[in-house]
Amino acid sequence: MNVHDSERLSGLLEDAGLNRKPEELKDEVADVVVFNTCAVRENADNKLYGNLGILKAIKAERPNMQIAVGGCLAQKDRDTILKKAPWVDVVFGTHNIGSLPTLLARSEHNKQAELEILESLDVFPSTLPTRRESVYAGWVSISVGCNNTCTFCIVPSLRGKERDRRPGEILAEIQALVDDGAIEVTLLGQNVNSYGVEFGDRLAFGKLLRACGEIEGLERVRFTSPHPAAFTDDVIEAMAETPNVMPQLHMPLQSGSDKVLKDMRRSYRSKKFLGILDKVRERIPHAAITTDIIVGFPGETEEDFQATLDVVEASRFSSAFTFQYSKRPGTPAANLDDQLPKAVVQERYERLTALQDRIAKEENAKQLGRTVEVMVTEQSGRKAEETHRLAGRAQDQRLVHFSVPPTAEVPRPGDLVTLPITEVAAFHLISDPELEQYSLRRSRAGDAWDRSQAESCGVPTPGASSTPGRTSLGMPTLKVRS
Repeated sequence: MNVHDSERLSGLLEDAGLNRKPEELKDEVADVVVFNTCAVRENADNKLYGNLGILKAIKAERPNMQIAVGGCLAQKDRDTILKKAPWVDVVFGTHNIGSLPTLLARSEHNKQAELEILESLDVFPSTLPTRRESVYAGWVSISVGCNNTCTFCIVPSLRGKERDRRPGEILAEIQALVDDGAIEVTLLGQNVNSYGVEFGDRLAFGKLLRACGEIEGLERVRFTSPHPAAFTDDVIEAMAETPNVMPQLHMPLQSGSDKVLKDMRRSYRSKKFLGILDKVRERIPHAAITTDIIVGFPGETEEDFQATLDVVEASRFSSAFTFQYSKRPGTPAANLDDQLPKAVVQERYERLTALQDRIAKEENAKQLGRTVEVMVTEQSGRKAEETHRLAGRAQDQRLVHFSVPPTAEVPRPGDLVTLPITEVAAFHLISDPELEQYSLRRSRAGDAWDRSQAESCGVPTPGASSTPGRTSLGMPTLKVRS
C-alpha cells in the first residue's frame, strides 16, 4: 500500500513540474526529499528520525531544499515531527496525499513549515496522477482503510474505516494499465476479501476476480492481503476458475494459538485457518501460500508459541514474513499486562525462522524438475554479475534466478520464459536450462519496457542544462543508522 502511495506522490510532484532525480546523479542531493512512512513497527520511527538527523546538516548548507514527511507515521506523530526535526518543511497524513504539491508551494512562499493532517479521506488516491515504478506490472487499490480492531495494529486509526471503490472504476484502471503494456496487476486492500461491504455486496471480491479474467491481455492477477475471518468459498472458486488469477495466496496467520488470536481480536481460530488452506489446496493443488506471523505478543506462553510452531508445520508455507511483536502506542495491546522480555521473544523468533526456513526449502525442493513460466523482472540477484543469471517470478510468485543458454535470445523485463527448475534454495529457485529446455515469449510488457527505455534517453545527462524553472525530486543516498 505504501509503495503504491509513493507512486501517487511521485506522479503528483512530476505533474506539478518536478523532475525525478536521474540515477546518474545519485550522489547529489535532491531539491525536494519526500519520506513516505510506515508505522506498523517501531523500527520505522527510528529510520525516519535517523534519516532526518542526517539531513539536518545538508539542510543547513542548502536552506532552499525542501523536506516533506507523509504517510502513517506522519498521521500518528503529527506535530511531534516538527518538534523533533524543525528543519522539516511539510508534514501530511494518509488522507491527503494529494495536498503535497500545494503544501510544498505554501511552505516555500510563507517560509515556514506546513502541517496538514486530515481525519478522513480527502480524495481517493487512485484518482491522483501516478508514476508507476514498473511498466509491466502495477498495483491497483480496490479499497483503503480497515474495519477490524486487531489489538496489535495501529493501521485502522491511521488509515481510517474501509472505503471501497466501485467495480467499474477498478476495472477501468486495470484496463488502462493493460493498454499501457502491463500484463500483471496486484489488487490492494487492507482486507481485500471484505471488499464490497460498504456497498452491500459480500460476494463482490470474487466477482471482481472473475471480471479480471475477462480483460484481454491481462495475464497475471494477484491480491493482498485477505483476512481469514472473511475468506469465503466463493473466492476460492473464483481463484480456481479464473485462469489469469495466479496460484498464490498470502494469508496472514499472526499466531497459531487460539488464546493469542482471541487476545489479538483476530476473530478466527487455527482450525478455521487450516481449513481454508485445505480448501485452497484441494482446488488449486500447486498454490504457494505465504503468511505473516507475530512472535512474542503480550501474554504468549511457551505453550502458545508451540501452537504457532505446530500450525506452521501443518501449513507448509512457501515463505513467511515473521515479526517480533512491536509495542505501538495507541493500540490496546500496548496496555496489556505480561509484555514479554526481549530475550524470550528473540529466542522464539529464532526457533520460528529456523522452522520456516526448513519448510520453505522442503517445499521448494518439490519444484525441482518442474517446468515453470517466469515473468522477467528488472531486478537481478546480488550475485548476478558473478552468475550471469537474470531473475523473475513464477506464476506462484516464487523467485527464480535463471541463465540464458548460449545463442538463445535474451529476454527483456516483462517477457516470459519457460524453463525447468534445476536447483533449489530456501528463498529462491534456480534454472540453468539447456537450449532445448529454454523457451522465450516476447510480450507486450517487454515492448512497453523497450519504449520506456527509449523515452528515458531524453533525461538530461550530468552537466547538461535542465528545463528552466524545474527542480529535481528524489531521495539522496543516506547512511542509515542501524
